[in-house]
Amino acid sequence: MQGWCRDVYMALQVRVAPSKVVWRNLLVCVIIFYAVYYVVLGMCCVMLKVCELDVLAPFDFKTNPSWLNTNYKVLLVSTEVTYFVCGLLFVLVVEEWVWDYGISVTILHVAITSTVMLEFPLTSHWWAALGFGLISMICGGQTLAYCLFKDNFIYPDLDDF
Repeated sequence: MQGWCRDVYMALQVRVAPSKVVWRNLLVCVIIFYAVYYVVLGMCCVMLKVCELDVLAPFDFKTNPSWLNTNYKVLLVSTEVTYFVCGLLFVLVVEEWVWDYGISVTILHVAITSTVMLEFPLTSHWWAALGFGLISMICGGQTLAYCLFKDNFIYPDLDDF
């Protein structure tokens, strides 16, 4: 019985990051996300010769979704590139937890967007871009995390099921 208790204790002993570390990592990831967003947005504006986007561009879900609208192309490309690049950069901060922090940053981005624009985004093209970006963030980031940390990657122990 003593061995069984020890096994249960070891199984329940999960290493959970203290809440301060989680909040710090989340703050760093949000700062990285918006810093990358504005850098990519600036590069897209220069490449596509758009000069009239304002500082609230990352929160703009009201732009007309048309391939003829250069502003829309800038917003779409900058969103997708930002998500992919941030997935790779988040690995440096959170190692294999890219999916968790990616989802958290996206939820915060939706909340900040709703606050800035004073309404909840209901446009399907914005949600599609966000969803595709999040998938590329998670896939790219988790792949890089696996390649970098495969020797100490956390795998669930499914032998007892």
